[in-house]
Amino acid sequence: MKVLVTGADGFIGQNLRVALGEREGFEVLPITRASSAHDLRVSAAEADAVIHLAGVNRPQDPAEFFAGNADFTATLCDALASAGRAIPVAFASSIQAQRDNPYGMSKRQAEAHLAAYGERTGAPVALYRLANVFGKWSRPNYNSAVATFCHNIARGLPVRIDNPDALVQLVYVDDVVAEFLQFLAEPGRGVRQAEAGPVHAITVGDLARQIEAFKNVRSTLVTERVGTGLVRALYATYVSFLPPQAFSYSVPKYADARGVFVEMLKTPDCGQFSFFTAHPGVTRGGHYHHTKTEKFLVIKGRARYRFRHLLTNETFEVVSHGDEPLVVETIPGWAHDITNIGEDDLVVMLWANEIFDRQKPDTVASRV
Repeated sequence: MKVLVTGADGFIGQNLRVALGEREGFEVLPITRASSAHDLRVSAAEADAVIHLAGVNRPQDPAEFFAGNADFTATLCDALASAGRAIPVAFASSIQAQRDNPYGMSKRQAEAHLAAYGERTGAPVALYRLANVFGKWSRPNYNSAVATFCHNIARGLPVRIDNPDALVQLVYVDDVVAEFLQFLAEPGRGVRQAEAGPVHAITVGDLARQIEAFKNVRSTLVTERVGTGLVRALYATYVSFLPPQAFSYSVPKYADARGVFVEMLKTPDCGQFSFFTAHPGVTRGGHYHHTKTEKFLVIKGRARYRFRHLLTNETFEVVSHGDEPLVVETIPGWAHDITNIGEDDLVVMLWANEIFDRQKPDTVASRV
């Protein structure tokens, strides 16, 4: 399938082109600001489908709204009609099309040109009134407040907020791209209003605070809940704005005669991750927990785990080594320790189900 993509070098266009490049059977016919009217006609004659992303949203002269949005779309429709085929078109319009500002009116006019093209040719036309799109490769001070906040906060620069209670509607670029890919697979019939989402609502103040919290993780080691939804997408966007020299950061290391202990990551409600080392012959642990549980995984070396039941004095041992991954859990009410029984330093990964609290450690010394 040959896909004509207008605005191919823009924020959404770059993400879409990468996604299409990951799939077999697609050839992108890119149209950019550098393309000529002839380029557009040639590409329209070859295209099997169109994703129309080109537009103007921050011109110095408001007249450019209509030239870059409405007039260009009319030119595109003429080129597609001249091809003599019902070529499907998906259009990246805007929720601003509901408003009577120059940008919104120019987008409505572009929609009208595409609707007329669809009705005249029978081509499927999907009009997506997109919320504020954010994600990797967006431009600060241009595409969205998300891009600006991420760029500035990642570099320690101030952010300007005029109204922290203002509500913004956001849609993640990966979700937009997924919808366009679905359109290419099933363009449907006729002219229709279409949606890409989910759309997330958040105040400007909360948005800035959330992005600032991502930065703070490196000092507190307590991660935000970045696994799902808006926070996941915002986090991916934030880290995409990190300059290369900020790709890495140090974490605390605690050393004594036994070896080292390093905390890597803490979570609000799912514990923390760390690792420790032990020199040959060294035993670590020698305590029990009432509620806390842990998971140990030997990465390098050879270890012997010993357990003793506090009430019955029943004992149990487990031996593990780095060549055969084996998770060993500590059990509430059982004292436990771990000894390096190898000839090299022991390296063990550790997960605990709660963040260590020095005021309430739930760790009671007890020999095994």
